[in-house]
Amino acid sequence: MEAFDARVPALVLRLDRNPFHHGTLGAVRSLGRAGVEVHAVVESAASPVARSRYLHRAHPRTRGADEAGAFTEMLLRVSDRIGRRAVLIAMDDLSAIHTAAHAPRLRERYLLPELPAGLPGRLADKAQLADLCAGAGIAHPETVVPDTPAEAADAVRRLGLPLVAKWSHPWLLTPATGLRSTTLVTSPAAARALHERGRTAGSRLLLQRYLPDAPHTDWFFHGYFSGDGPVCLAGGSGRKELSWPTRTGLTAKGRWHPNPEIEEAALRLVSHVGYQGILDLDFRRDAAAGTYRLLDANPRPGAQFRLFTDPGGLDVVRALYLDLTGQRVPRRSDRPGRVFVAENYALLSAVVSVRDRGPGVRDTRPEPRRPVARGEGVETAWFAGDDPLPFLAMTRAWLGRGLAKAVHRVRTAARAARGTGVPVAGAPPRQREPADSTSDTGDRATDRASGT
Repeated sequence: MEAFDARVPALVLRLDRNPFHHGTLGAVRSLGRAGVEVHAVVESAASPVARSRYLHRAHPRTRGADEAGAFTEMLLRVSDRIGRRAVLIAMDDLSAIHTAAHAPRLRERYLLPELPAGLPGRLADKAQLADLCAGAGIAHPETVVPDTPAEAADAVRRLGLPLVAKWSHPWLLTPATGLRSTTLVTSPAAARALHERGRTAGSRLLLQRYLPDAPHTDWFFHGYFSGDGPVCLAGGSGRKELSWPTRTGLTAKGRWHPNPEIEEAALRLVSHVGYQGILDLDFRRDAAAGTYRLLDANPRPGAQFRLFTDPGGLDVVRALYLDLTGQRVPRRSDRPGRVFVAENYALLSAVVSVRDRGPGVRDTRPEPRRPVARGEGVETAWFAGDDPLPFLAMTRAWLGRGLAKAVHRVRTAARAARGTGVPVAGAPPRQREPADSTSDTGDRATDRASGT
């Protein structure tokens, strides 16, 4: 890569509480390896990201930082600790939305892309995305935003089953709600029940026509856009090979695969809305219509952005840093065939895929025609020979969470068995007691909220 002036520090910002967000670590490593002094706002001092040798300092998020006033005050305090103006990189939707909304106050302390204040929120809003796609002439799944539970049930008759349910502002969901951002709905009653949870979710429910599974259906695009054109200075398109949760989740394994149709749709959307900065888009191929439909738009780096790293080390985060600090962004070089693996999620996805196929059932999906092997390589989300401690910290935390869930299940089963008289292996013998329905219900709610 060309000479890299790393004198300006950077702040990697994340408001969500997920300790396993590997995109944050990717941003820290990308800039840290270039010699940048990297700071990060993370969920706690125990975050695996905080163990990276490339992180200068971790700044645990303060209580209530996801609220507008507290958000700005937190960033001003972090700026005081950094001691000079820094490049700000938002890593989740809420961070991007708040950053754009409060940009006038933050620009004295941070370097930011030029964006209309409400644009990141419009892109991230799942309900508004359908209108943006219509205006830009981009294919999007047929979507209904019901106003009442009855309309939600009626949408089933219009869209058919199964259908996809999404909350328009998924960043407002908390573990206590037990709700997922995306759910596969299989009955009118389920659609009605979800709509009735709208107040708990904090945003509107939308229902989308389901695009059937098929080999090589899910695709994504990452890009950094700058200028009035705008011009894509870094990034590319890729195919999702494993996801977690399966069918509706993040990329557990992905491959860099140039796709002109997806890349053209991304440029059309950016030109239509006047977006500048890093953008992450998810597409699904509609085999019946022979087109790619845009499912989600995220105004920040996707967690797998490091897949699109050229031989000189240029990725969307480095491109943003160079551009905002007034440096020339070198011309990108594609590396088709390059693979990204999020080790923890890929393991879960592979296990579930084998289980769902059943013993002795062979995967008969056709092997895709491989692109030219130029520049192939594998980028792992967590493990790096030059920075091993985050991987070790993640593994310890991941196994600890799994053990805690297993213990919770055993205790819940034992409590239920005491109420029914059914013995449970490993549970000490006890006298039969009346079922504690309140406690049992609470445990089930906790189980759902933890995603188990």
